[in-house]
Amino acid sequence: MSIESSPGGRAVDRVGAPAPYRDLASASERIETAAEPWFVALDVDGTIMHEDGTIDDLVADAVAAAEDRGHLVTLATGRSWATTRPVLEQLGLTPEYVVCANGAITMRRDDTAEGGYSREHVETFDPTAVLERIRAFLPSGKFMVELADGFRLYTRGMTEWNLDNAREVEFEGLLDQRATRVVVTSLEHGLDEFFEIVDQMGLHHVSYAIGWTAWLDIAPDGVNKATALERVRGWLGADAARVLAVGDGRNDLEMFAWAGAAGRSVAMGQAPDEVRAAAREVTGAVDEAGLAATLDTLP
Repeated sequence: MSIESSPGGRAVDRVGAPAPYRDLASASERIETAAEPWFVALDVDGTIMHEDGTIDDLVADAVAAAEDRGHLVTLATGRSWATTRPVLEQLGLTPEYVVCANGAITMRRDDTAEGGYSREHVETFDPTAVLERIRAFLPSGKFMVELADGFRLYTRGMTEWNLDNAREVEFEGLLDQRATRVVVTSLEHGLDEFFEIVDQMGLHHVSYAIGWTAWLDIAPDGVNKATALERVRGWLGADAARVLAVGDGRNDLEMFAWAGAAGRSVAMGQAPDEVRAAAREVTGAVDEAGLAATLDTLP
């Protein structure tokens, strides 16, 4: 199914009312800075891509145009590398670095590697303690562990996820691994109820993000999109004042704080209230091609 979106995605203020784009440079300023690239970090799901996996032509064209103008455009996503690479291919993007698994994996372009990229930086942790803790609160939960090489182990019932390059195991088969990411779902719980359960868990020494529905995404302690992007920014020598990050989820909060400290952080219009409040700017929803409106403001 293809989704048509409005070509008129506009920037809006933080309470949702249409407004002129804040911090938009004047025409003369744009000309003066046109030769200076921005480092642009884009979330995928709900920012670039619709829930059904489609990308609006307007968004794809805006991404390509930003890159053509010399800006350093990359992806910063909670997805595994296996599910991120097709998005790059669909967009025709070949950035030097790509951030996956909510910051636990950073890929670097490598023409000698299969698929054109190799793992440049990988953060892992032993998920045993956190898995056992979560299972005590969610005995009917479904679990998936992603290993450093991208292979995934999952328990019975994890049907909502791409399970290529994966194997079903009993819960005990998830333990004593070196993981980059843990995903937990509990589809019988509503989001509010799930929030309450997660609060009761008292998770420590891990970074975690809660998705739109009742699923929990866990990364190594202190690892998130922001930590990986700051590392990449240093490698690229990009100016911290010329950073733009766009996203729509709770796993983008740290990225917004990082980008907004000196640059620009932009939330999609359909993002939860707490996510929109964390960004310095809010653009149109994904159904309004809001990302295109934001990218078009770059010189």
